[in-house]
Formats: sequence, structure tokens, C-alpha cells
Amino acid sequence: MAEFHIPTAAIVGGETLVAREIREVLNGLKPAPDVRLISGEPEKAKIARGDEGEAMILTPLDEDAFDEVDVVFLAGNAETGQKTLELAGDTAAIIDVTGSLEDHPRARLRAPMLEKVRELGASSIAVIAHPASVALALVFQRLTAAFTVQQSVIEIFEPASEHGQRGIQELQAQSVNLLSFKALPKDIFDQQVAFNLLSEYGPESPHKLADAEALIERHLATLLHNTSNAPMPSMRLIQAPVFHGYTISGWIEFASSPGVAAIEEALACAYIEVRRAAEEAPNNVGATGENVLSAGGIRVDRNNPRAYWFWLVADNLRLRAEAAAAVAKEYL
Repeated sequence: MAEFHIPTAAIVGGETLVAREIREVLNGLKPAPDVRLISGEPEKAKIARGDEGEAMILTPLDEDAFDEVDVVFLAGNAETGQKTLELAGDTAAIIDVTGSLEDHPRARLRAPMLEKVRELGASSIAVIAHPASVALALVFQRLTAAFTVQQSVIEIFEPASEHGQRGIQELQAQSVNLLSFKALPKDIFDQQVAFNLLSEYGPESPHKLADAEALIERHLATLLHNTSNAPMPSMRLIQAPVFHGYTISGWIEFASSPGVAAIEEALACAYIEVRRAAEEAPNNVGATGENVLSAGGIRVDRNNPRAYWFWLVADNLRLRAEAAAAVAKEYL
């Protein structure tokens, strides 16, 4: 009898929030792969805590980490991405959910829910498209299949979890400290983000909101080119005082007024849950853990009968994990 092969997946940066989501999605596959967690620190093993408080051992990022591994997920930072490429680039498929390898000549932008044919060459690196760009591209793909889009304006509200556990902890600490009149930690945002909206971070922040905005715009331009004839929207990214989930406010003008009912019918599909007027409007709290986009609050612009407002929400971490797992199934 032939020996049954259990596929093996490695997650570099196995302690991160998106790594936790990837593990959960992989556990639902049949057969579920053997998952190996790898520390983001070379030559150093780590112990992390799982969702139930159990200890998880993360093996060091070294030349032995990828022995007999079929798929490698990059869930850490840019430094670990480059190190992983050096160690495993020729022995396993690489799926990058961080975007750190986006500029590599073998990198291919992937968004499985938008792809009709899913096939990745053995020498390629799959860079998972930003979840906000995937959500918007999916909406435009559905709308342009039924109507002509003239122009659009999009505002995207970014959650703290885009900066991992440290972003969440800083938002939480700021919220508590404000209510108790204590100093605010500002290592990540270098600004008060609790109970506040930011158009940019402080000058001492290690991150720039404009860089994230440019990444979303870049990925969206590629996805729109591949999937629809929609014109690029005017877009702005805003830091919101929320822990998880993207919220998107969109204004879209059509060549002629299609009506709310027709728009809702065009959007409804396996990947978009449409909330109609009689239903609860979508919100980022309700989207937590969901692998689909929720759309609602669709109404005509009172000053332009050909334009409509949209309200969209999506779990940023779960969309990344689901897309990464969909690509991984090509190898597992």
C-alpha cells in the first residue's frame, strides 16, 4: 500500500496575528497540512501562546527550518522575508502575505477570489494582494459587468491590527490611559489614535500612512486592469480607532442611474453579502472572522441621481488568510 503523504506548511512569523488566522484556515483543509511555526528571529527559537493559552514552540529561522516543506507563508516582516527567500526560495512555494517580496522579479500578485484560472508557476512567488484592494476590485468587477462606471471616490478606514499585535496594544493602552488621565504610548502611531481619526502618523512613527495608501492603490490598479474596465478611483486612507476590520465608504457615479435594487442584485455573489435596507447595516465588528465582504447602506446621492453611496466592511486578517490558503491548495 502506498504511503499517504501529509503535506507540510511553514509559517515564518508564526506568532503574528495573520499567522494565527492562516493556521485556523489551514486546519479546515482536507487533508489539513502539518503546520510548522518558525520564529522571525534567525538562530533563535521562541515560545508563544495560542488562542487557548497553550504554549507554541517556534523553531529558529535557519537552514534546517524548511526541510521537506511544501509551502512557506511569510507572515513576519521584510527582513524575515528576504532571509526566507535565501533559505527556501528554491525548495518550496512561497506565499507572501506581507508584501515584502512584491518587487522580486519572480513575484506575482494573487487575489484568488478574482481569478478565473488559478495556476502559479513553480518558480514564482505569490504575493497576496492587499485586502482593501481585493474588496474594491471585487465590487468594481461586479458593477462593471452590469453597468458603466464613470468615476468614483473611496475613503478607506484602516484598523490598528494592520500593525499587528503592537498596533492593537497601543490603541488599547491609549484608550485606557486617556480615561485615567495618564500619558499615552506612541511607539507605533506617534499620535493619539484612540478616539481619534488620523490622516497621517506623527513624524517619529516607524510607519507612514501614505505608504499603505500607495500600496493599496498600486494593487488595486493591477487588479482592475486584470478584472474590469473600471476607471481608477480617487482614494484616501484614514487611520481609524478600531482594532480589526476595514471599513470603506464609496461614492460611485454611473453613466445612467441603475437604481438601488439593480445594484444590490449585481453585487450579490458568493464573496459579497449584500445587506438591504431592511437589514442591519454592515459593520467591522460583525465582519470579524468572516471570509466575505459585506456591502450595504447603498443609496442614491441626493445631489446627483447617477451617483450612489456604498458602505463596505471586511476582516483584513481573515481575507489575507483565506487568499493565502487558496493559493496554498495548489501545492498541498
